[in-house]
Amino acid sequence: MPPRKDPDGSASVPAFYGAELRYKREAAGLTLEQLAEGSFRGISFLSQIERGERRMPEDLARHVDQKLKTDGFFERRCEDARKARQIGHAEYFADVAEMEKFADTIEDWAPMLVPGLLQTAAYARAITRAAMPRASDDEVEQKVVARLKRAKLFEGEKPPEFWAILDESVIRRRVLPAEQMAELLEHIAATTKATRAILQILPETAAAHPFMMGMTRTMAFPDAPTMVYVEALHSGQLIDYPALVKQYGQSYDRLRAAALPPEASLAMIEAAAEEYRNGKQRA
Repeated sequence: MPPRKDPDGSASVPAFYGAELRYKREAAGLTLEQLAEGSFRGISFLSQIERGERRMPEDLARHVDQKLKTDGFFERRCEDARKARQIGHAEYFADVAEMEKFADTIEDWAPMLVPGLLQTAAYARAITRAAMPRASDDEVEQKVVARLKRAKLFEGEKPPEFWAILDESVIRRRVLPAEQMAELLEHIAATTKATRAILQILPETAAAHPFMMGMTRTMAFPDAPTMVYVEALHSGQLIDYPALVKQYGQSYDRLRAAALPPEASLAMIEAAAEEYRNGKQRA
């Protein structure tokens, strides 16, 4: 059995919250299964909260306070953990931003936008402004900084294995001026090489395929069940139901088969960057 890994409560507010939950649960002599009983939540969900990877919903906080006899502590602190977690991120993405730091593998499908881990500041700023036209400059910059900060996970001792499949339209759509588009594509290529990631392009000529609707991400962990995250315009959902996760995995495998090989994909990105540099990009 691998050695127990205690959460570092000093790492962040959510980590402190999770460490306190584990301490109170163990002090009460309860297992995760016993604490989860009657909450309509799974054991893995509670485990991720204890590790500081997921926020605790208010209904679960009330259940925990009742079970552990903690006089409303977790319900009162629930909002603090939520606010600390989502700074710079949409509320529905906050858990994903925390969980990706602990993933062994991350697999992204990007039908419309460059994945956040591969974005430049100019690109992140442009798409944030497009999604939030009434936001202040400070609000936009806060989100840009938070998004770029996520890429630091590649600098850790054991970074996740990253696999991304991009629709060809993502690199053809001129979200930025030509020079900045070239910088974006060069950044994608450089990051792919530096991190030994696998990147594939699904060509415009591809016929019907899985995942024709919406961005999808799969994250596998060393000590927790695999999770799938799906995102729409103003919402996102984490999925951990094993049968459904398996179906998403099978669809992603079919998408891999339909995409160009990694070498050809990287060559396409570098060629597109050169076209933007030379003002010869496709119409």
